[in-house]
Amino acid sequence: MFPVPALNEAISGVIVEDRLVCVRSRVKPFVLCNFNRAASTMVCGILSLGIAAALISLSAAGVADNRVDSYSNPHDGSCTLPDALLREIRGYQPIVNKIVDKIVNGEFSGRTWDALAELVDTFGARVAGSEQLENAIDYVVQKMQADGLENVHTENATVPHWVRGYESAELVKPFRKVLPLLGLGSTIGTPRGGIIAEVLAVESFKEFEAIPPEQVRGKIVVFSPAWEGYGRTVVYRSQAASVASRKGAVAALVRSITPFSIGSPHTGQQHYQDDVKKIPVACITVEDAQMLLRKYRRGESMEIHLEMEDRPMEPVVSRNTIGELVGTTVSNTSVVIVSGHLDSWDVGVGAMDDGGGALISWKALTYLKAMGLRPRRTIRAILWTGEEEGLYGGAAYKEAHKAQEVKEFNFFFESDIGTFEPKGLDFVGNADAECIFREIVKLMAPLNATEFATPTDGGPDISHWTSRGFPGASLLNKNEKYFWFHHSAGDTMAVEDPKNLDKCAALWAAAAYVVADLSVSMPKDVHP
Repeated sequence: MFPVPALNEAISGVIVEDRLVCVRSRVKPFVLCNFNRAASTMVCGILSLGIAAALISLSAAGVADNRVDSYSNPHDGSCTLPDALLREIRGYQPIVNKIVDKIVNGEFSGRTWDALAELVDTFGARVAGSEQLENAIDYVVQKMQADGLENVHTENATVPHWVRGYESAELVKPFRKVLPLLGLGSTIGTPRGGIIAEVLAVESFKEFEAIPPEQVRGKIVVFSPAWEGYGRTVVYRSQAASVASRKGAVAALVRSITPFSIGSPHTGQQHYQDDVKKIPVACITVEDAQMLLRKYRRGESMEIHLEMEDRPMEPVVSRNTIGELVGTTVSNTSVVIVSGHLDSWDVGVGAMDDGGGALISWKALTYLKAMGLRPRRTIRAILWTGEEEGLYGGAAYKEAHKAQEVKEFNFFFESDIGTFEPKGLDFVGNADAECIFREIVKLMAPLNATEFATPTDGGPDISHWTSRGFPGASLLNKNEKYFWFHHSAGDTMAVEDPKNLDKCAALWAAAAYVVADLSVSMPKDVHP
């Protein structure tokens, strides 16, 4: 869309090819305009004076919303934004300063933490398929409406439903020791009374591959991998049951996927491969996994009594929760998404993962509206459901909006890697969008949050779009201890700092506002 109403009514499209701009008009069949980038002027022929004046004004400001300019040098990756666009972006600094001051030091200070505390204290953990999650969704809808957000509604998404039952693990040979554990999402349970089986312990899948099936059959396999970062280590959680089952194991136990432990198990989703027998699988503490591996390597014989009453259920319908700050110029196109997921695991209360991300997305709109800051484009907050089990909320939303997605979406934000002290923003998108976004991140100096990184690290649900060429960003924050609490009983309000949460909310509100108010849309190269 164009920021000048008269021009918008007269023109159906703009194509920029180097210096020549071809404008299709409902007033005249075609209008040819020669655009001189160096002089930032446009000379037009066969065009009514009113529309010509509007175009000349737009060219001087660099603000044709669906123009496609090239800002990145393909040879060295450097950026060459037009001076007018640079001035426009830098001109948002006073507004960013106002947003930061109001949220961090002013009337909204502490409110995000208070709202998050009320949410988790009221509903606790919010696992997909649970009544607690659905009640929390109803609550957020009511609170969004009370905040004055617009078009507040929910959209359905079918999610898995898995229920944790009684769980117990105990080393019974060579001595008795209780082994704290948490069943992994979608695991089946044991037979009534549990199973008692000999232990086989390995450090890696590669080590396990060398063991013949006859030495595995009938045993409980313990995987105790070294921590190599979440992305490399989490495969043991997701694949351990299937890998062990292929060689005849009766159960699998996995070291919790965390770099640090004080005897706390960490849960998470696991996936059975289609062609294997399903066996129970759970995570145990880092300390116990390492102890069992050491004892096994010494040649000691060990037995574990494992009892689990976990059970997968039929999928259920949940909902994504949505509220908007409707744009002044466009509403249902070129939308800027801010998001986090409302569901959590069933241990802890999901304050960090991802209550903080959900709250800063919701409250960013609340605060902007209260400050009277309404951008040209709509900012839409989406609190995803069913993220923990496999991004089900995002997948449902993608399918529901796929037909018009190129027109509907301008940019995606997601916070799902902690809301500790913000450092800046991660980014994913094409080189031209990157050039614009780098300048936007520089505006966050009042928060000391000007770091830029690529690609995104904390945007799982929005990967349904960013993996296909839509531009997006995630919160870059000092989250070195994130995986200490991740998917554990330690994910509580004690992890969240009120001032840091304020800073994250301010960064989210400021960045979303600038992207949504810019005279140019974010460039994108979308593929199916």
